[in-house]
Amino acid sequence: MEAGPPVRLLTGLRFDVLELPADAGAALLRRIGPTGPVALLGGRMALLVAAGSADELPGLLDWLEWGGIALGLTAVGAGGRITAPAPPRWPGVAAQGAATWLRPPGPGRETEPTLPSLAPLGRSGGSGGSGGGAPDLVRLVDAAATECHRARLLRMPRRNALRTNTQPLAFS
Repeated sequence: MEAGPPVRLLTGLRFDVLELPADAGAALLRRIGPTGPVALLGGRMALLVAAGSADELPGLLDWLEWGGIALGLTAVGAGGRITAPAPPRWPGVAAQGAATWLRPPGPGRETEPTLPSLAPLGRSGGSGGSGGGAPDLVRLVDAAATECHRARLLRMPRRNALRTNTQPLAFS
């Protein structure tokens, strides 16, 4: 039996996706608590968020003063598709480099209420979705932008990292 092309999941109906570099995503997952499902797609990490969130990303980045900065943080929304991660513990998937779940959706229950979303007006507490414990979309995007920026700075060549005897020290 020959394997066909990978299955693609349609975004924008039940969920959208925030994509960021995998190194920034790993730092983000260490920094924040529970999120919705998270997948690793090659060198990118995909965080499932509430449907409609992709449309909010550019405005949120501007509002959080990250607009115009090349972060590598993107969103896939209505009409988009992502490669479907293999089911957890699927034999041989990691060796083939296929998309994999880092935090899979819970089996047999609705995922949408637990996805990060914009918190309704008048609601506080930082929970997104319908009380699923995920951070609200604003906090998630802010933390993701911060980690993308940090990862980008760490990837930059460290020219002049050690400036020994090239610039005099100024003391007054």
